[in-house]
Amino acid sequence: MDTAWRIEVRGIVQGVGFRPFVYRLATAIGIRGEVRNAGGHVVISATGPPAALEAFVSGLRSRPPSAARVRDVRVEPMRPVRQAPGFVIAGSDLLPATGGEIPPDLATCDDCLRELFDPADRRHRYPFINCTACGPRATIIESLPYDRARTSMRGFAMCPACAAEYRDPSDRRFHAEPIACAACGPRLRWQSMTGEAALRAAVDAIAAGGVVAVKGLGGFHLVCDAADGEAVSRVRVMKGRDGKPLAVMVRDTAMAGTLADLTDGDRALLTGPPAPIVLAPRRHGASPLSGICPGVCDGMPDIGVFLPYTPLHHLLLDALRRPLVVTSANHADSPMPTGEIPDLAVDGVLTHDRPIVARHDDSVIRSFGRGSITIRRGRGLAPALLRLPAAAPPLVAVGAQLKSTFTLADGERAVLGPHIGDLSDAETLEAYDESLEHLSRLQDIEPLHAAHDLHPGYLSTRLARRWASRVPVQHHHAHVAAVAAEHRLQPPFLGVAYDGLGLGDDGTFWGGELLLASYRGYRRLARFSRAPLPGGEAAVRRPARMALGYLLGGEISTGPAPGGLPGEEVIARMIARGVNCPAASSAGRLFDAAAALLGLCEVNGFEGEAATRLEQAAGAVRGVDPLAWRLERRDGLWVYDGVATLRHLLEARADGEPVGRIAAAFHATIAAVTVLLCERAAAEHDVTQVCLSGGVFQNRLLATNVLARLTTAGFEPYVGERVPVNDAGISYGQAAVAAARLARR
Repeated sequence: MDTAWRIEVRGIVQGVGFRPFVYRLATAIGIRGEVRNAGGHVVISATGPPAALEAFVSGLRSRPPSAARVRDVRVEPMRPVRQAPGFVIAGSDLLPATGGEIPPDLATCDDCLRELFDPADRRHRYPFINCTACGPRATIIESLPYDRARTSMRGFAMCPACAAEYRDPSDRRFHAEPIACAACGPRLRWQSMTGEAALRAAVDAIAAGGVVAVKGLGGFHLVCDAADGEAVSRVRVMKGRDGKPLAVMVRDTAMAGTLADLTDGDRALLTGPPAPIVLAPRRHGASPLSGICPGVCDGMPDIGVFLPYTPLHHLLLDALRRPLVVTSANHADSPMPTGEIPDLAVDGVLTHDRPIVARHDDSVIRSFGRGSITIRRGRGLAPALLRLPAAAPPLVAVGAQLKSTFTLADGERAVLGPHIGDLSDAETLEAYDESLEHLSRLQDIEPLHAAHDLHPGYLSTRLARRWASRVPVQHHHAHVAAVAAEHRLQPPFLGVAYDGLGLGDDGTFWGGELLLASYRGYRRLARFSRAPLPGGEAAVRRPARMALGYLLGGEISTGPAPGGLPGEEVIARMIARGVNCPAASSAGRLFDAAAALLGLCEVNGFEGEAATRLEQAAGAVRGVDPLAWRLERRDGLWVYDGVATLRHLLEARADGEPVGRIAAAFHATIAAVTVLLCERAAAEHDVTQVCLSGGVFQNRLLATNVLARLTTAGFEPYVGERVPVNDAGISYGQAAVAAARLARR
């Protein structure tokens, strides 16, 4: 006897070919009924023998499309209804998108690539080819449920050929919402030229040494020949970006391997559906650097490589057959442009007429040792759902000042928005507001509470004042809570938070912290010694000031300055008089000081440059002993005296030790201190879970060393993987803390 079930499937199940998959599965098993999008989920009415229904539900869980993520399948009996024989895809229910997940954009699949370059195919060289397995998703969705009419494709009526594919259950474009072809879909434009002529004009401009603005999935990029030093210099001037490496797009992993030393994990990241920028060590020995000019990396140890992820990118790389600089067309830390590009001196604009609904910069991932960390969560990754350790009332966590993101939460679900940039000007704030409003509406979350940083000067903290109910969360507690929540850890856990600066609950700046934490609160167990920041923010930009701050004004000990550091007399007077010299217990600033004393960096041209050059100098040096260091007990805390390490560093340099060996010894010192502090905390509190977070752990050498040492010592170490360890992950940590605190209420 037949039975009827109502089946609700939750997860990433819209925009990934899930309804066609359900149709084919039901048809194969002999299930009657229908499938439809409802809000942000998929709802199935299924009728058939109980054994067939069991097999059907098992198949939903075990064999979904590759881009789908089935998080929950809810089954309940329903009264049988008279249905037509067979199975159908029904129209969507226009319900609120409560709990729905927005599918990230997907890189062009192999099937579409074959068609793109097949002269016999009707979509030959069509720059917007896609199917249910690939193409735009998050960047074109205006509302849920995900149907063409609620995307920026609604203005493109399907031609008869596309409509036939869309309705054909045997076609892989069956219900592919962005389906299009040259007869009915978006078109390229270059000045008055369209289509293939526009593409050829852009190719010619790049080949001739030009810089071209290209409209991508989530915004405009600047594109030029990576081997052309003059063009690369122009890109740096346009962006106001000195020193920081530029991302390079290559045709395939073979070309990527000529630029970078890739692991198997790197190759898997490059070729996966998110297609992020992968930071990998530069490959040395080629001259010039395997087809790119030195200005691309500007001496940095890593290079960011990625593969074409849209048909348009594939066409450009196929025509030019060389590495291309592809970087967002924004100036400094402004948001990525999506409508019109800023007033940049480009040699042309290759655009198209499909509107961008949501701004998504390219994601950036860095591999190390046994895994990888996310540096920037954007296209291909955001806004995939995360979970919280406690059910939250509707809330927004507004993040930090740098690497700004927000997180929306309701119940146990959390939506970490895409990277926006540094909250420093009106344009960035406007982009932040637009993205927050868009995701709030899509997710049907109207926040009742706002979680924010303790720092009153952060623009994000000021934004939180829009809500009457606010939950302040200490910066470093948010860092470690983000790692713990991502890995679903049960408290208590140890949190090692190493970054530049964050306001502590005692009113001083923190940045080198060991916490014993739960999601609701924390206890500070250890820290780095404090040193003055001569000139405040000026000390962050000029590492030599930090070196003088430690040596002349260290909290526990001091040491003689080596001479030759700029402004020593003035800075000495500032420190002696306490003029604009806020103190900080910062691991990031200690790395800056070490880099300055080794002559590696005079000015931080971008955040973390000094630390990056210090890591570069350490290179492949192995087997070094740590430098001198000491711990002291102060006010119930273990305090690591960084000045003792800097003094030994200076002595080693005076003795003629190679800078690379000293830099490696410095890294070994920080790793050894970290593990010893964790061992002392574990002995006192019987805790073995350790969460590593903060921007300093973007350092591959340090992260790999600390993880290995902690594992050998019997700890269970964790680091952010899907959630950035830098300040871009702060909002998710704030949401985890706020959820736990509000749940207790």
